[in-house]
Amino acid sequence: MDVPKTVAAALEDRPVAGKRCLEAGAGAGNATAGLLANGAARVYAVTNDRGHALTTRRRVGDGGGDTDSDGNGGDDGDGNDATVDDRLAVLEADLRAVPLPDDSVDLITAHGLCNVLDPAALSAVAAELSRVAAPGAHLVVDDYDPLPDDAAIRELFAVENAASELARGRPALTFYPAAFLRRFFAGHGWEFERERTLLKPVPWTESHVSAHADEAATVAADCPGESGDALAATARRLAGEIGSESVGRMYGLAFRLPD
Repeated sequence: MDVPKTVAAALEDRPVAGKRCLEAGAGAGNATAGLLANGAARVYAVTNDRGHALTTRRRVGDGGGDTDSDGNGGDDGDGNDATVDDRLAVLEADLRAVPLPDDSVDLITAHGLCNVLDPAALSAVAAELSRVAAPGAHLVVDDYDPLPDDAAIRELFAVENAASELARGRPALTFYPAAFLRRFFAGHGWEFERERTLLKPVPWTESHVSAHADEAATVAADCPGESGDALAATARRLAGEIGSESVGRMYGLAFRLPD
């Protein structure tokens, strides 16, 4: 299965083989693919988006695997002789209430997750990840530093956030500096081990830019009055002007829970 270079770099120094793992916020299943490729005994890919759940299953589960809402996947031992289907459980659930027991996973990944969590949600999710982590567990957090002031795509993200604030009362995106997340997870009991740069600059492709403009327009449709139309038009205009842009940094942080 195809594993993105960022995921491979983030996991290369982590003890994945034979471990029970959790991908927190399975989008396209990038981290799930990396965990399985590195010999994880069991991977729980958790997402509250049905489309992402289906994408993850099709990408790394050979069209199969478990898809549960309660987390009651079967135990396959150490996974050394298990197929991908045997080792994968895709769970449709809110990360603020992960359907797994306390102390049940050995390694957790949050690949590109934190930037879609506002501070309140980030705190709730961090508490749940700490709850399900076994003593001595590892945590890998990969995310993006705040964009430079002169980045063109920063304006598009601001429009997306404005639409989300008006429609939902919360921002769509929050880019946390690496130093902040280091201190934040330390406050939840995790010991910091290392930081590395995964991408610099980050290639925001035309498809990425278009997807954010489409999301901004979709959310803007729920905004009151004429503000939604104006935000949607601005998002589409900016996407056309930006096209693509390479800017910013993606970082990888590694932590360990004390035994």
